[in-house]
Amino acid sequence: MTVNFRCVFFILLFALALTSGCGNRDAGDSETKATSSQAASSTEQTSLQEQVDAALDYTFYSRQLNTAEHGAWQVLHGVLAYQERFPVRVGHSQNTQSAISYLLNGGTVQGWEFRVGQRLENGRVGLRAVMQPGTKRGQGHSDQWLAILAQCDFPLDKEIIADDRKYTIGDLVDQVKLDVSDNIEREYSWTLIGLSWYLKPTDTWTANDGEEWSIPKLIEIELEQDLNQSACGGTHRLIGVSMALNKYRKTGAEPTGIWAEAETRIRTSIRTAQQTQNQDGSFSPNYFARPGQTVDMATRLATTGHILEFLALSMSKEELQAEWVQNAASNLSGLFMDTEGISLECGALYHAAHGLALYRDIVFGEKTYDR
Repeated sequence: MTVNFRCVFFILLFALALTSGCGNRDAGDSETKATSSQAASSTEQTSLQEQVDAALDYTFYSRQLNTAEHGAWQVLHGVLAYQERFPVRVGHSQNTQSAISYLLNGGTVQGWEFRVGQRLENGRVGLRAVMQPGTKRGQGHSDQWLAILAQCDFPLDKEIIADDRKYTIGDLVDQVKLDVSDNIEREYSWTLIGLSWYLKPTDTWTANDGEEWSIPKLIEIELEQDLNQSACGGTHRLIGVSMALNKYRKTGAEPTGIWAEAETRIRTSIRTAQQTQNQDGSFSPNYFARPGQTVDMATRLATTGHILEFLALSMSKEELQAEWVQNAASNLSGLFMDTEGISLECGALYHAAHGLALYRDIVFGEKTYDR
């Protein structure tokens, strides 16, 4: 019996993308431009850099978001992948502008919500990002917005206009430091990304519980958690730990104590990703738990994209040039080709794009865009 797997793929993708999809400008008239077999053939004729660039270019230029139909959750994921250059259309306007510049300058989109924080020691007032987990519109994880702003490499004095009042990223950071003790889910993945970006590895502070906190304390809590029960297979926990570890390495100090434990966890997870990788270059749909395969392209995009993102933040340029990582980047680029013209879930899409963008910049040099 012959089964049209391609049709099965598309049905699954449409079902997953109904509520939070990131489509393309002419999605109604577009057709997928390559089947999986065609992508494999193309892979043999096209350099890896060209494959990656084609995937990134299509996502940047042809998949467009607007503030009328999409929420902050979708838009900020795009910002994660493409930084300040990521465009958004305000309302239904055909003109685009930098999404993050629009938001930081007082622009509005559903889910981009803040409230006044506490009076800070420096006399300023803190800023809290409102949590809206599960909405796929607002901030879904503690300190998710801070983590994305940090990865845009904004300075602490970068201005944020919220409710017609001027704050800075520093005000957001200082409020996050106070609020770390209030994180009842014990999920510090995004907190680690944001705070390790702006603080020194040796910094300590007193939180709202009156206890002393630090980056090593946050790492210790993260290492205690079960990756397999964590968001996106634990990739976000690993990314937070890895980015904190990268900052520590820049001090020139040898990893000891919790830093050595973090190093071990990261290297072990890299080996697990390689050991459970499929022959086509994709990673297991079970993330780090066990080997596995799936015909669902949405799942493949999510798992391979998140794991490549983790690898790109955790491995050296030389390590990223290993054949098995190249195969992963090639497979992921092929998935982008196979899903052109189809609305995709924004989180998986833009984490995958972020993984490819990081890989591209490290291995081949920084990519440029026309706008």
